[in-house]
Amino acid sequence: MYQQFGKRTLDLTIASVALIILALPMIVVALWVKLDSKGPILFRQARSGRNRVPFTVYKFRTMSTDAPSDAPTNEFKNAGSFITGSGKIMRKLSLDELPQLFNVVKGDMSIVG
Repeated sequence: MYQQFGKRTLDLTIASVALIILALPMIVVALWVKLDSKGPILFRQARSGRNRVPFTVYKFRTMSTDAPSDAPTNEFKNAGSFITGSGKIMRKLSLDELPQLFNVVKGDMSIVG
């Protein structure tokens, strides 16, 4: 019963409160991304969720728009050359992950840890 109703309620509560608290920092990060490099603020990627149901995950964009989109970063020959100045800092502080709270609210993801 907890898995069906309690977990979702807890996820929704935590993500909603976090979005309210982190709204201003997220706006600042979004402006930072926009001012640091051309292209969209958010990076969208198709992922497989529970029962292999596809969904779109949202992150702040940390790489330039000319980075290959068909391979994971760890497979790039020179991944560092594609990471933006703001992206290096955002990745270290995990700020690029903040938009995933919207995925939690939508029900695509769950709070873990």
